[in-house]
Amino acid sequence: MKIDKSFYVNRRNELINRIPEGSAVFLFAGKGRAMSQDSNYRFLPDRNFFYLTGLSYEDGRLVIAKDKSGEVKTMMFALKRDDLIERWHGKRMSFDEVSQISGVDVNDIFDVGEFDEKVYEYLNGYVLLLDETSINEETHNFICSSESHTDVGPTLTSMRMVKLPEEVKCIEQAAEVTEAALDEMRKCIHEGATELELYTKLEYEMARRGTLIPAFETIVSIGTNSFFLHHADPEDENGVIAKKGDIIQIDVGARCCGYCADISRTYFVGTPDDEEDNERREKLLSLIRDLRRNAFAFIKPGESFLTLNEKMRKITGEALHEWGILSDGYTEEDVRNYYWHNTSHHLGLDVHDIADREEKFREGNCLAVEPGVYIKEWGIGFRIEDDVLVTKDGCRLLSSGDDSDASVYVREN
Repeated sequence: MKIDKSFYVNRRNELINRIPEGSAVFLFAGKGRAMSQDSNYRFLPDRNFFYLTGLSYEDGRLVIAKDKSGEVKTMMFALKRDDLIERWHGKRMSFDEVSQISGVDVNDIFDVGEFDEKVYEYLNGYVLLLDETSINEETHNFICSSESHTDVGPTLTSMRMVKLPEEVKCIEQAAEVTEAALDEMRKCIHEGATELELYTKLEYEMARRGTLIPAFETIVSIGTNSFFLHHADPEDENGVIAKKGDIIQIDVGARCCGYCADISRTYFVGTPDDEEDNERREKLLSLIRDLRRNAFAFIKPGESFLTLNEKMRKITGEALHEWGILSDGYTEEDVRNYYWHNTSHHLGLDVHDIADREEKFREGNCLAVEPGVYIKEWGIGFRIEDDVLVTKDGCRLLSSGDDSDASVYVREN
């Protein structure tokens, strides 16, 4: 899948409409992070730079200047082709290729070495709009060197919170890749399987479908490792190994055109010998499915993370009280001891996409929805997670959301 350059042109035009005259926006792709003295980690550009350009391009720089008469000048700075450097460090895009992806006119693309000369007039005569939400060092160095500036981050956050059709399609595609990887991985589930075995299968299946950098660190948790919510270091045969009756928690997400999926699935390794353990597992699965149905029915414009979490904790509290885990007169804080994390978060170019979490849901928001309950007294806890788009009067699933696929009983040996 590929996003047409018109998307990035339109996103820049939307930003131009939102900034005042006499201002200049500076955005930086960032530089690679060193892994060793002569090697870097795989590069992922600043997300707001990518949002406006579509370029996964190290050291790229975007300047959008709007003068006091409303005239706009857009400039892109990129690394020029260099045969000797490319011989050792990999192929660079030509300026024509940069233009074809970003939609910036090729005549407005310059070598990074010309940056200081070309932007001098905007540094002195314009209000600087810099992105304080950025995590890359280059942006923060530029912020520190400026005498004064205005934060453009909230404007870009507001734009990114409402997804356009092209973005929604990317998230749907990322979900398809994720679920294809899950389908292949579950064939490897058996008594004696290790977390590392399942983890590497997921990573491989996503990579062969184009995801070289997953949306986040893949989580594979066997048994009580599910009580460590971000268990990102899979154990080998010297750690936890799947045994009959175990629960396996998977949390994984692919990327498509930079956009993330976030999907959690729970798998059962056969049926426990202990009838009570099996009954408890079924009760918890039934509760999680009930929470999911209620969440999908509840999410719509005008609701919020606050109201959604309140509803989920209410349903959870009632179930835990019915099961005798919570006593009469229990409080919301008591429920939080079992309902650990929030039900949902924004999804987009980041798995926890940048957002104003106090803002009520709007049409076009993309959310990951992950009700989860963790009962240490029973030794079990899990979540099931799918991705949704907030629509005019509700929400629709972007991932499969099929409850029958959210758990699988593996045939007994």
